[in-house]
Formats: sequence, structure tokens, C-alpha cells
Amino acid sequence: MRRSGPPQAGPAQELIDSGFALENADAPFLHDGLNLADIAHVLDLLRREIVPAAAARDLLRLLLEVQQVAVEDFPYDPAFGEPYNSRERFFVQRLGKTAGWLHAGRPRREAARIALRLYVRDQLLTLVDEVVRFARETTALAARHVDTLMPDQTYLQQAQPSTFGHYVLSFAYPAMRDAHRLLDEFDDINRSPAGAGCVNGTRLLDDRTFVAAALGFAEVIEHTRDAMWQIDGLIHVLASASSLLSTQSKLAEDLEIWSSTEFDFVDLADAYTRSSILMPQKRNPYSLSIVRGASGVLIGRVTGFLAVAKSPSARSDNLIFAYGEVPRALDLAIRVTRLMTGVVRTLEVNVGRMAHGLDEGYTQATDLSEFIVQQCGVDYRSSYNVVGRTVREASRHGVPGRHITGAMLDEAAIAETGEPWGLAAMDLTSTLDPRSIIESRKGTGGAAPTAVESMIGRCEQKADDLAAGVQRRRQVLDEAEHRLLDQARLTAREVEATDD
Repeated sequence: MRRSGPPQAGPAQELIDSGFALENADAPFLHDGLNLADIAHVLDLLRREIVPAAAARDLLRLLLEVQQVAVEDFPYDPAFGEPYNSRERFFVQRLGKTAGWLHAGRPRREAARIALRLYVRDQLLTLVDEVVRFARETTALAARHVDTLMPDQTYLQQAQPSTFGHYVLSFAYPAMRDAHRLLDEFDDINRSPAGAGCVNGTRLLDDRTFVAAALGFAEVIEHTRDAMWQIDGLIHVLASASSLLSTQSKLAEDLEIWSSTEFDFVDLADAYTRSSILMPQKRNPYSLSIVRGASGVLIGRVTGFLAVAKSPSARSDNLIFAYGEVPRALDLAIRVTRLMTGVVRTLEVNVGRMAHGLDEGYTQATDLSEFIVQQCGVDYRSSYNVVGRTVREASRHGVPGRHITGAMLDEAAIAETGEPWGLAAMDLTSTLDPRSIIESRKGTGGAAPTAVESMIGRCEQKADDLAAGVQRRRQVLDEAEHRLLDQARLTAREVEATDD
């Protein structure tokens, strides 16, 4: 027959140096949550009269003591296995067989699953808070530059006249969309796997709601097998964090290009740059490199986790790596979002240089084509061809877009269609003026100052709503933790008084 039962020999050194060392490196993410999960479990066992009162007292006393111990001061050691094993060894050393009551109705993975959810849900709220700060600084920057003219770009080529306010506000919207997704993912993570057993529950804990409520979870995960082994929520968390940093990376790449001597549109504050050791003239946008690189790292983390998760069901490798990968990814997202907020808050915009960029190009070409459609009643493709020919000739002779004349357009019309369009006598000053073009964009989402100011107001309200959502959720969690610890302290004292 195949050998069964727990191994009698100790772990190989290679296993200690790889697997157990890897898991113990994740102990800082799990330590506080393991303590809280253990406290809630003991209280649940006590109310069911499964654990003797004296044993519950001793366990709660020790758990409350450990709850005050910093993770670096607790004896986690790969030589003894994963973090749960180090805790078990410590509890046995202190309490002997009494420590064994912690296992009643609960596999070790349950405590770790709970601890991960407790840690991640706190990180999600912190990250959304940081996104709110980023969005507020972005909208404040947009408000300062509602009238700052600039040539907006596609493919890094001049496209149409716009304002820096309209441009930079476009980054607040996707960031706050990701923040809403992160709050939705918080609500998904904020469900309890407690009492699920290994796959099909446990006869000792038929009511799973006590631990869930004690730890601030909104509800239990219904299906016990799903509760213990689900990972899709973690994948969504990583994807949203990756999307958030991708948005910030786009802004960082634009600012890096625009802070170059060739553009000179913006300047980063000294605190967000780094000097060159060799070249005295250099002032490198180091912070932007961090943002761009971090975005790539998060893409790698979500991809790597998806690769790990591609396995048969109920496999530990799905979550062994999640204990470290997910918290580290969120920690990076928090730090980088905080960094990008500082960049935006201190960014200097070279207003004159941006406006000058409009004078050098042909960003008026689209509006000129649309003007001709309205004035001459021709189809847009024909108008496009005539304006395109005019721009090509103007650039060849060094004539900027604002100096294009009706005569030049009629000449191009003759070449394209065989007849003039009656534009030679028209005054095109307003049609070619970037500010007039921008003022015409008063529709929803347009670049006109009134439209941008309206969007700024709505973005500010969205940021306030997100902040309020974080505050409501955090208050529930904080109150639950305080109640749990107060109940543990009170129970320990009451049991002691009864014994006396």
C-alpha cells in the first residue's frame, strides 16, 4: 500500500532554503492577521463550548500578548516550516497541549487565507486613498491651466489646439475608474472563508458567521471549497493595480518627453529629479523612470500570478505565492501612486513655450477643413485633400498655419478639383486662431474653459465620493477590530475570575 500519514523525518535543507524561506519572507504580511484570526477562532470555540474555558483563557492571554509583538521580534524560522508552523511551535513551547485547541475545526491554510484578506483589504483602502490624492492634485493642476494653450498630440505629432488643463485632466478619469474597481474588489475580498474546513466544511463550526463578523467581513463566502481555494479576486486586484500604474506610466512618459530640451513644455521639481555623476548639465527625470518601470513590474506580477494559477483546483501553489506577490504588488502601487502625486503637485508648466508650439505647426488644419465643408458645401474628403495640399505647400515655403490664406486654399482647390471655391476673399483669422478653436469646444468633454471647469467640478465630486467610500469601509474594519480585541480581553478576565 502507498504510505500515508504525516512525515516522520524533518524537512530537507533544500526545502527549508527554498519553500519555507519563501513563505517566511511573507510573514510580515500575515502576522497581524494570523493573530486576529486566531483570537476570533478561540472566541468562536469558546462560545460553542468546544474549548475548555481555562484553555481559552490561556490561549487568549498569549494571543493578546503576541498581538503586541512586532513581526520582526517573533521567532519565525524557516527551519520549522511555514509561518503557521513557527507560531504553533511557539504556542506549544508556552502552553503545551493547550495550543492544540487552535486546530479544532480549522486547517492551517484557513488562518493564512484570512490573514491575507485582512492585509489586502487594508492595502486596497490605502491605495484608493492615494488615487484620490492623485486625482485631486491632477484636477488642481488642470484648474491652474484651463487657459494654457498647447498643441495636443497623437503619435507624438501635433494634432489639434488644446489646453494643458484639458490634457492633464484626462488622467484623472481612468485613475478614478480604477479606484472604483479597487473598491469593488475590496467588497469582494471582504468576505470570510472562515469555517470552510479544507474543502467541505467542519462538523464543529456549523455557523460560519461569528468569525466573519468578528473580523469585519461583510459576509461569508458561501461555497466551502470555493472559499478555501478561490483566487479570481486576487487576479482582479492585480489587474486593477496594473491598470492604474499603466495610466500613470502614460503620463510619466509624456512628461519625460516634454521635460526634454527639445520640447521644454514642463519642468520637474528638483526633488523629483536626479543628477548625472558624469555630465554636469544633466537633470534627469528619475522619478518618471520609477513610475514607468513599476508599471512594467506590475504587468509582470499579474502575468506571473496567472501562470501560477493555471493548475488543477485545490493546489497550494495557487496561494503560497499569493501571500507575497499580491501584497508586494499593492505596496508598489501605493508607493508609486504617492510618487506620481508628488510629481503632479510640484510640476512647473512652461506656458509660453507651449503656446509657441502652436505657432510652429498646423494644428488648425482639421478646423479649417470643417470650416470649408460648412462654407462651400463640399464633402469632407475633398476639403481634407485641399487643406492637405495647402499645408504641404505652406510647410515647404515656411508659412505657419496661422498665415494660411484663402488664396492659397483656392489655388489648392484648382489643383485638386479644377476650380476655385471662392475662398480667396475670406478672412480666416478666427478660423485659424487656436484660442478661438478651443473656445468652440463647449460641448461635453471639450477643451473650452467652461467645459473643462465643469469636468473639474465633477472630478472633484468623484474624488470626494471615493474618499467617503474609503472612510466608511475603514471605520467598519476599525470598529470590528476594536470590538474583537476588547471581547478577547474581557473574556480572558472573566474566565480568570471564574477560575479564581
